[in-house]
Amino acid sequence: MYQYDAIDQQLVNERVAQFRDQTRRYLNQELGEQEFLPLRLQNGLYIQRYAPMLRIAIPYGMLSSDQLRTLAGITRRYDKGYGHFSTRQNLQLNWPKLEDVPDILAELAQVQMHATQTSGNCIRNTTTDQYAGVIADEVVDPRPYCELIRQWSTFHPEFAFLPRKFKIAVNATESSDRAAVQVHDIGLQIKKNDAGEIGFKVIVGGGLGRTPMVGLTINEFVPREDLLTYLDAIIRVYNQKGRRDNKYKARIKILVKAMGIDEFRKLVDAEWSHIRGKESTVPMSEFTRLQSFFTEPNYEALTDNPEVLTAKLADSAGFARWFERNTFAHKKPGYRIVTLSLKKPGQAPGDATAEQMEKGADFADQYSFGELRVSHEQNLVLADVRQDQLVELWEAAKEAGFATPTLGLLTDMICCPGGDFCALANAKSIPIAEQIQETFSDLDYLYDLGDIDLNISGCMNACGHHHVGNIGILGVDKKGEEFYQISMGGSSGHDASIGKILGPSFAQEEISSVIQKLMDVYVSNRTDEERFIDTFRRIGMAPFKEAAYAKVN
Repeated sequence: MYQYDAIDQQLVNERVAQFRDQTRRYLNQELGEQEFLPLRLQNGLYIQRYAPMLRIAIPYGMLSSDQLRTLAGITRRYDKGYGHFSTRQNLQLNWPKLEDVPDILAELAQVQMHATQTSGNCIRNTTTDQYAGVIADEVVDPRPYCELIRQWSTFHPEFAFLPRKFKIAVNATESSDRAAVQVHDIGLQIKKNDAGEIGFKVIVGGGLGRTPMVGLTINEFVPREDLLTYLDAIIRVYNQKGRRDNKYKARIKILVKAMGIDEFRKLVDAEWSHIRGKESTVPMSEFTRLQSFFTEPNYEALTDNPEVLTAKLADSAGFARWFERNTFAHKKPGYRIVTLSLKKPGQAPGDATAEQMEKGADFADQYSFGELRVSHEQNLVLADVRQDQLVELWEAAKEAGFATPTLGLLTDMICCPGGDFCALANAKSIPIAEQIQETFSDLDYLYDLGDIDLNISGCMNACGHHHVGNIGILGVDKKGEEFYQISMGGSSGHDASIGKILGPSFAQEEISSVIQKLMDVYVSNRTDEERFIDTFRRIGMAPFKEAAYAKVN
């Protein structure tokens, strides 16, 4: 993984010292609330319902075991002993004290971490596939390009105060898209042209929130050396033309829709013509330098399915389920990718205790070359586990609460913190997740249902990505009471789509029974090879709606 050089470390250290002084002046009433607002936001600090919330950057989801142990210690000393991993591969602390935040940032800096640009109207943390570098079907490892974007966007003088926040995601596999590139402000799909040269299909104007949109292709192939100049051109046009009078209409998706993609492309191409081939063009030497930080670990020469694994798969239904759902094929024979599930029943989706973080760090050291990843689906990943160690890891993961064998199933939910923490939320999210986990606790039934994405958001800001869930649940306010609107048909993959609202919202106590009715319709209508989303697209909304609102005699 990427290691700071002297310049990186100096920048982070200086930012800590700067924010320490800003916080001191604010607490001494030398800075007003509005003066302090942009300063704290660009250091990842929000004011939530009950306490500040600090969002810590995990660039493109990569963590060392030392970094995860540091996060565990921080949650113990400055929070309530746990943290929340978000869909943007970051960690959020929900209970830090404002006066402690500079100390937290100083401790993060010691292990090459920060909270810079995790909030504010700037370019946020770039995300990518949690399996980057270890899956067989990727065009190229996307992490060096994510690191390039991180370095380019950090403290970029032009893009510190954009009309609104800005998010970039990168994907490098043709068979799947675990980075959801079509619902980001800019999505980058790495590809090769007919000559075998690496470049990027650029998608612009995607996003969720109040006006969810699937992005549009603005350029089919940008050569990799031109990536930064092309990104500069897009964001310059947005910075100049984006609305600043209404924050709900300030995202680039609104600008692209208002202009039309053809007109927007003309402006970008005109801007690009002035800067292409100049200072921001990336030389091959820089790609080589960045790629040197993402070399393969010291893999051993192994073969697939050692005898102990084959025997355990035959003898243990529990292990076989975990192997099927929570491990993934690796590009190297004899290795598997393992997901440590953060969806244990009774624990908020995406939350990890300090003890779990420490245990995850231990697992990384023992089984996966000291590294972990954070997934878009709010789980942790060990990317390089030897197959002959899987049984041992499974036993240890069960004790640590990491082995819930439901990856990709109905209860492997994406869920924002909701009204339990967030001041913007209309309703709580976590109780809905717990209700669904309790109702759908039969593993045989979950496995029979197969792959289903269920996403929960507490408000229209859509931090839980409900718009692109096969089933989405949105908390809404009805005359001061919490209700929940259900949408169906969303997807965040290569077949990205925005879900459509089922109908009137439901009371909290009705949600799991409504989901059960939707499952009944699916089971009654599916073919042998269909996933839930396939059946929905074939039969449409009507039968699901009829079942959900049917009167009980």
